[in-house]
Amino acid sequence: MLTLKEFLRSEVKPALGCTEPGSVALAVARACAELTDRDEIAAVRVTVSASIYKNGMAVGVPGTKGGRGNAIAAAMGAICGEPSLGLEVLAKSTAADLAKAEEWVRDERVTIYCDPDRSGVYILASVFTPGHKAVCLLENSHTHISRVYLDNELRYEADKNKASAAGFFDDFPAKLKDALKMAEEIDEEDVEFIWEGIEMNYKVAKSGLGAADPCADRGCMTGTTFGAALRDFGGAQLSAAAEIRSLASAAAEARMSGIRLPVMSSAGSGNHGITAILPVAALGRLEGKGEFETAKAVAVSHIATSFVKHNLGRLSPLCGCAVAAGAGAAAGMTYLLGGDFQQICTAMSLLLANIAGIFCDGAKESCALKVGSAAAEAYHAAKWALRGQKLAVPQGIFGATIEETVTNVSRLSLEGMRTADRVMIEILDKRHRPASVAY
Repeated sequence: MLTLKEFLRSEVKPALGCTEPGSVALAVARACAELTDRDEIAAVRVTVSASIYKNGMAVGVPGTKGGRGNAIAAAMGAICGEPSLGLEVLAKSTAADLAKAEEWVRDERVTIYCDPDRSGVYILASVFTPGHKAVCLLENSHTHISRVYLDNELRYEADKNKASAAGFFDDFPAKLKDALKMAEEIDEEDVEFIWEGIEMNYKVAKSGLGAADPCADRGCMTGTTFGAALRDFGGAQLSAAAEIRSLASAAAEARMSGIRLPVMSSAGSGNHGITAILPVAALGRLEGKGEFETAKAVAVSHIATSFVKHNLGRLSPLCGCAVAAGAGAAAGMTYLLGGDFQQICTAMSLLLANIAGIFCDGAKESCALKVGSAAAEAYHAAKWALRGQKLAVPQGIFGATIEETVTNVSRLSLEGMRTADRVMIEILDKRHRPASVAY
């Protein structure tokens, strides 16, 4: 039986920058770790799934002063990446590393190949020196390294564990009620861990709102300040929904710009972590809730987010930040305000019935709009559920149970939007594809 500690340590992790280019950098860095002549790298070739390609195409990469995309992430991973740091693989990068990486990209020493027939998390990184070839396969989840080769010799193979081929726990409960029972196991160690994530994400949100931070490197910000602008709209007194939306938007915008601060992720995504954590934590502060109450509600949010993601997949044509983490936030806020299980299900279903059609058009600053919308709508869904507002009969994607609703959303994404995702990638490809990207 899956425990809360196992779940949190697997699904809730710090991530520096967008997880897709972060995973590319991680795979390249892990391949390079096998090389004794790393200083002599001649070429880096990375094959990625359509999902990784789309999400990594135009998003800011931390430590690159506004640099964007999988190619610069791969170059940085080869030059200075520390695979032991996981999704914070580029945390130790320097200005000299960036100058070298930019030269590599200009010289087409780094090539990103998109495999349009692969979806989800798939990265095959090959690094060449005059004497050696190192290869790393990262698949299923953003940090799961399956195999590593040096000159065709297998140097590492992951042990079989509780993670399935889709990158999730095989024994994650199929019923939401059973999944939420994990939250009852919470102890002081878990509370401390969850609060680390709350403070981490608040720090990024405050940087997005304009707070000075010597560690943030806010030079990557493009000038769009959706979160801060919301505060101007509301004046001195913001509503709870506006406060929640402002914080979530600011954090997502800063992260997508490539700010050099980590966020605590959820279900394999930093933006999921922003949506799952900040609305619940902000509401806890507004309502005067204690640390334990707030942490337990955030745990409920993480669990509910993963419940939806377990059906939706790690990466999907639908926006998981809005759909999965939005549903998680609705669950967490409902619990925080005293709601029972049925009200949690109602809040999640209302959120999904409302915004389940938001599609993913890649990672970039406009994700702040979707994250902010999901955060605010999750709050409204929680308040509606607590007032007894609900859809009385199955309609549209809304089913008779939360499990049926989530299944319907998953079918819409996995079956109904395959063509839409391919068309979206083609649109983005025409705009962003550099010479160093190939099919």
